[in-house]
Amino acid sequence: SHEDSRLALVGAFGYDLLFQFDPIQLKLPRHGSKDLHLFLCDDIYYMDRKRETIERYEYEFARDTLSTSGLERTAQTIRPSEPTEPSEITSDHTAEEYMAKVEAVRQGMRQGDYYEVVLRQTFRANYSASPSALFERIQKASPSPYEFLLQFGEEQLIGASPEMFVRVEGPRVETCPIAGTARRTGDPLRDAENIRELLNSAKEESELTMCSDVDRNDKSRVCVPGSVRVIGRRLIESYAGLFHTVDHVEGILEPRFDSLDAFLTHMWAVTIIGAPKKAAAQAIENLEKEARGWYGGAIGMISLNGDINTGILIRTIHLKDGAARYSAGATLLYDSVPAQEHQECRTKATGFFRALHALEGHAVSASETATPTGAAVRLLLVDNDDCFIHTLANYARQTGAEVVTYRAGFPLELIHEIAPSLLLISPGPGRPRDFGVPEVVKYAAAAGIPVFGVCLGLQGIVEAFGGELGILDYPMHGKPSLVNHRGVGAFEGLPHPFKVGRYHSLFAERGSFPACLEVTAETEDGVIMGVRHRELPIEAVQFHPESILSLEGDCGLKLIQNVMRSLCAHAAASS
Repeated sequence: SHEDSRLALVGAFGYDLLFQFDPIQLKLPRHGSKDLHLFLCDDIYYMDRKRETIERYEYEFARDTLSTSGLERTAQTIRPSEPTEPSEITSDHTAEEYMAKVEAVRQGMRQGDYYEVVLRQTFRANYSASPSALFERIQKASPSPYEFLLQFGEEQLIGASPEMFVRVEGPRVETCPIAGTARRTGDPLRDAENIRELLNSAKEESELTMCSDVDRNDKSRVCVPGSVRVIGRRLIESYAGLFHTVDHVEGILEPRFDSLDAFLTHMWAVTIIGAPKKAAAQAIENLEKEARGWYGGAIGMISLNGDINTGILIRTIHLKDGAARYSAGATLLYDSVPAQEHQECRTKATGFFRALHALEGHAVSASETATPTGAAVRLLLVDNDDCFIHTLANYARQTGAEVVTYRAGFPLELIHEIAPSLLLISPGPGRPRDFGVPEVVKYAAAAGIPVFGVCLGLQGIVEAFGGELGILDYPMHGKPSLVNHRGVGAFEGLPHPFKVGRYHSLFAERGSFPACLEVTAETEDGVIMGVRHRELPIEAVQFHPESILSLEGDCGLKLIQNVMRSLCAHAAASS
């Protein structure tokens, strides 16, 4: 019926279906694998997630004198696989084998045999639990546009594919080629860096460009001239554990072609084979260890009204004979680095590893894991008219410290009244003397009170002990830098180097640097980023530990924890 978009042939199309139309020299054994498996369902539940509705469609079929009306709906009972012992997840390639094949593909590209090849490896483990339990776990862990559990009796396909193969609605045909992968860590700062690196990668851009150029060529075979358009370029899509770059391509079918023509002309996606397709498919046949089977084909529906909606068979677990198999590939170009391509396969398989090992849980925030190193610490925070002071105070409170804040300019005798365990001198505009910072430092030092300075606080400490300040050639306001450090005091246990956020124009001059102080950290171009007193419990950093640019790996918070521990311990030992 042209009016019914729900009644459809639903199922999977195998990779080898391609060779019925465009044969190559087959070398790998096939073991009787299917080219397709489709169902014509008479009882369909249609769920609209956006509207949060479910509709049920029931059908009866009739032809001449035959009819399904009144027939009992029965189904074959499928017994689960025999229980198997858990096993380690293994790959059909060692790292060395896969990297050697990447290099072989690169040499083929050098000779002009092909432009790109998608080379996979397959991971395997024993599995005898229910397919539905695995599907529910995958669904929860890796939500994707194409989620499926296909029950074929002796085998099952369970997947969460992010990539459309072909969708046709009326005359409009669309695809969304995916190429380019970055790891998604759950750390917003690290993820932002990964996305930036992905978008700046010439190799990843070339990879997607080739995929979309081939895809546009596929459409040009069946679409109205001039109707094939790129309507989205290098869009970032987020999935569990991964970021991808995606193009969006559409075209309008010529009246003499239909949706099946669109389906066939794209077979199979360049993102899963390579280019030119036939040459890449032959390279795959020559290099991979076993026939692809379902991997690289498609799942979806061919509606009886002529529409088609299909996704590429990737991110798919194949259950058969008590084993779970999962294939993951990397798109190889001449620019490819073998070790990186091997790692990309493993990155794409991370969800499979987690699903089989049932690694479910929630990340715990830094505030929940922070050791209360500042417990019983009373901290006096000197506010030098700064606009980041509340975040700095928040960090101190996360360590368990009691924070008392006073605006700069208070009588110095107030320090004795408050009797802080630690004095924290905040950042601020202008120069240290504008807020009397050197005097505050000298007073606290004479009283034996530990001092930690941030930005303007460091500058005031340097001046308090006779040092001088210079002016940067270029102000570093809201700018990131990598800091190298000695791993002592505030920097104990922090990565070397690590990234920080800077907000300053002034810096401590080395030529007049006080002998009683030592440099504990600096930028790659030698600007002093950390100092501490050689004898007194006084330390400071020039950067902002509370900045979003210092968030990666919770380095800013860990630094404040170190300050609470090291300075207060130093003061206790001295007394």
